[in-house]
Amino acid sequence: MTSTIRGRTLRALCAALVMASLGLSACHHADTPIKIGFLVKMPEQAWFINEEKAATALGKKEGFSVVGIGTPDGEKVLAAIDNLGAQGAQGFVICPPDVRLGPAIRARAKQYDMKFVTVDDRLVDGSGKPLEGVPHLGMSSFKIGNQMGQAIADEMKRRGWKPEEVGALRITSNQLPTAKERTDGATETLLASGFKKENIFDAPQRTTDDEGGFNAASPVLAQHPDIKKWVIYALNEETVLGAVRATEQLHIPSEDVIGVGVNGAGEAFAEFQKKEPTGFFGTIAVSSTNHGRDSAQNLVDWIRTGKEPPADTQTAGKLMTRDNWQAVRAELGI
Repeated sequence: MTSTIRGRTLRALCAALVMASLGLSACHHADTPIKIGFLVKMPEQAWFINEEKAATALGKKEGFSVVGIGTPDGEKVLAAIDNLGAQGAQGFVICPPDVRLGPAIRARAKQYDMKFVTVDDRLVDGSGKPLEGVPHLGMSSFKIGNQMGQAIADEMKRRGWKPEEVGALRITSNQLPTAKERTDGATETLLASGFKKENIFDAPQRTTDDEGGFNAASPVLAQHPDIKKWVIYALNEETVLGAVRATEQLHIPSEDVIGVGVNGAGEAFAEFQKKEPTGFFGTIAVSSTNHGRDSAQNLVDWIRTGKEPPADTQTAGKLMTRDNWQAVRAELGI
């Protein structure tokens, strides 16, 4: 009897010690400071700089740290995840350089038990469908494109331009779904407004910056010297600005160019502040501040509570021009 009681007591004591150990471990885990990564494909662009700043500011306010890493290609993405894993990060926000990296990114994140969300560009699986289980915050690319097209159509009408006399420079990348959806949306709206399909000229881009826009636009513009008036649309405002610089090099007057991009960031602000108007008419502004802050908030809440964010959150844009850019900037907090 005594032996049995002693055995039970010993087992109970061991169980209590185990429970205490687990409790201490759980408390330690709960108290572990949260660290997340913020990985962007073009860290030098104002849009991504604003996003990371907003995430970092939120972290200072809510008690988590943010590690910003530029990841312009797949190799650097995987190296960045390894880096974060070595630092003990619990997750990361990413705007990928190639949306097809989805399966590789998920596999590498799983090695370190890290949660992750995407911002701006959504990852896809091997069949090209959105990668399941990866919450996304972005904008409706096709609807943003519709807004671009409408802005161009409205300005053409205001200037009294005849559609048959105007050429459209469509700068895009079929390898980047976001780019194609935006330019497809703009094309749809332009055609619905009466624009001539045969006057839309494609200019494939290799990079999504000013240089990429310039290099894509220059040969197409040079091939059509008979067209005196041009409209330009693309994935973002950097690309459109590069194309506008190409029209200037070919001595096409600024009043004969209507360029509309997407984002609402530093380069657009600088263009609007120039003494004389340029061919860059406007941009569909979206709050990069909100994108950075909200994507980081979604990830940290997921880490803290275990509740997964919505699968797909879409934000809207607003036309920003030389006349209203300061008001729109203040409204969107950018």
